[in-house]
Amino acid sequence: MKDSIHKYFQVGTIQWMSYPHSEPIDSLKAIARDDFFDAIEIKGYGNKNAEAKALLAQSHLKVCYGAQPRLLGPKLNPNAIDEEERLKAEATLLEAIDEAEYLGAKGIAFLAGKWEPDTKDQAYGQLLKTTCKLCDYAVTRGMNVELEVFDFDMDKAALIGPAPYAARFAADMRTMHNNFGLLVDLSHFPTTYETSEFVIRTLRPYITHFHFGNAVVKQGCDGYGDLHPRFGYPDSANDTPELLDYLRVLKNEGFFNAEKPYVLSMEVTLRPGEDEGIVLANTKRVLKRAWALLED
Repeated sequence: MKDSIHKYFQVGTIQWMSYPHSEPIDSLKAIARDDFFDAIEIKGYGNKNAEAKALLAQSHLKVCYGAQPRLLGPKLNPNAIDEEERLKAEATLLEAIDEAEYLGAKGIAFLAGKWEPDTKDQAYGQLLKTTCKLCDYAVTRGMNVELEVFDFDMDKAALIGPAPYAARFAADMRTMHNNFGLLVDLSHFPTTYETSEFVIRTLRPYITHFHFGNAVVKQGCDGYGDLHPRFGYPDSANDTPELLDYLRVLKNEGFFNAEKPYVLSMEVTLRPGEDEGIVLANTKRVLKRAWALLED
């Protein structure tokens, strides 16, 4: 592609995935000083939020807030059948909206929780309840809410879920809230047994945000599941050809938008013994190569 990728996308990275061992303020500075990045995805900085806010304000980075760690760490479930448990998840996500607004983000992203076959319909209703509450709260601040689509039976085992089910949920949400969208991640397509073309075409009206990365889906192999290893990791599913296919589908489906570019963030992290800087450079190389191979 002759045009720069930065014409059509705000290229970002998920800070806590790219720099799992660094001090958060130090890694924030590293990303802010790297003009390859147009966007950063953050999760908050605790008692250093004020310092982070000042750095982000200097950076001219688009700030995105990932609330997924607020749920995954304490194992909170926004679609829990038990109402008390659901409300705990809802409460931390409402707090996430406040924190995101303070840090300069225009919304939050989160994920659905685990589910059981016997109560799947009830869980769906509970997730609608939580997401509607978040959208009602976010809209008063001019903010958006995004649900990230995860695997449904491999690792995270989230309710949302394969693309057709995600489309149903998004359609239900959009009948009530226009500040709702879906976040899709190339890393997750192998874990839901789907292709880029199928996912993007199925979810096209609802997608507002993109991630890309890698996964190992061969049982018994190191890194199996939703662990986002580097490109080129042994027995993994995605590399330059799969990222090229992803970009090609995004182009064909009209997601190259120079006027209002979508965020396209790398979500890659380390396996034991790996180096943060090297793995991040690996990801940039693969993205640059895939973009260079993309037809005009």
